[in-house]
Amino acid sequence: MKLSMLMLGVENVEKSVAFYRDIVGLSPKSQIGEFAFLDAGDIMLVLSSSLARQVPTRAGAMEAIFGAASVRTDHQELHARGAHFLNEPHEVSPGSWAATFRDPDGHMLTLFGPE
Repeated sequence: MKLSMLMLGVENVEKSVAFYRDIVGLSPKSQIGEFAFLDAGDIMLVLSSSLARQVPTRAGAMEAIFGAASVRTDHQELHARGAHFLNEPHEVSPGSWAATFRDPDGHMLTLFGPE
């Protein structure tokens, strides 16, 4: 089995598409009604307002982790685009760094990779 899509419940699809496009840097592929599909590398990120209505709390115990060539460089770039980080880049294990921010609906997003 292989994970092909990750769907996040969002309150406002257009606002979330703008965040993932303009701040995170993902490429929108299509939008069909209450679903937007964005290219996230090996998987497709799907944003869904209908999913958000089905679940009382949108941001659950979930964290999307983005591989970074340089956590510090990507942190600076995303911060300049308007991402609000919960922490500064920090080493989480020898040679592996992380920095976490949230999307407009509170989903945790983490950059992970070398410093």
